[in-house]
Amino acid sequence: MFNDRPHDQLRPWKIEPSPYGAAPGRVIVSAGRTVVLCTASVEEEVPPWMKGEGKGWVTAEYNMLPGSTQPRKRRERSGKVDGRTTEIQRLIGRSLRAIVDLQALGERSVTVDCDVLEADGGTRTAAITGAYVALVGALRSLDAFAGSAPLPLTDSVAAVSVGILEDQPILDLDYKEDFAAETDMNVVM
Repeated sequence: MFNDRPHDQLRPWKIEPSPYGAAPGRVIVSAGRTVVLCTASVEEEVPPWMKGEGKGWVTAEYNMLPGSTQPRKRRERSGKVDGRTTEIQRLIGRSLRAIVDLQALGERSVTVDCDVLEADGGTRTAAITGAYVALVGALRSLDAFAGSAPLPLTDSVAAVSVGILEDQPILDLDYKEDFAAETDMNVVM
C-alpha cells in the first residue's frame, strides 16, 4: 500500500449538483482531494465551419485555478493557453463527442467548462467524468429532449488513472502517487 490505500481501490469519489453558475448542467466532482467544477452550456448555433450540416458540436475548456495547487499556478491569459491545458481540453471534448449523436443534437453547440478548484492528481479524469454528468444535465434542460424524449447520447463516459508504483499496478493516482509512479495513463471508457 502507498498512502494507506489498497492499490486496487479508488479514492473516495463524489459527484454533486453545483449551486454555482447559471449553466443548465453543473456539478462538482471530487476524487480524493481533487475537486473540479464542471458546467455545460448550450447555444442554439454551431461554429461557422459547421453551419448547414444539420449536426451539433460539443467542445470543452479546462482550467486550473491559481490557488488549486502549491505553489500557485499562474493564471493563463486569453489566447495564451499552455500545451498541457490544450491537450486536456481536447481529451475532454473528444471523450464527450465519442458518445454524443451529433446528428440528433441538431445545430446546437454544447460547451463544457471544467475548472479545477483543488488539484491532488487525477484532474483530467475527474474533469471527464464530471463533464459527462454536466452534459447530461444541460441536454435534459432542452425542450427538444424534455420528458421521455431520448437524449442524443450513444453511451456514457467516465475516466480513471492507472499506473505502476513500486512495481505494482495502482488505480486512481493522487499527486504523490503520480509523482512517484514509474508510469501512468488515463483510461477513458
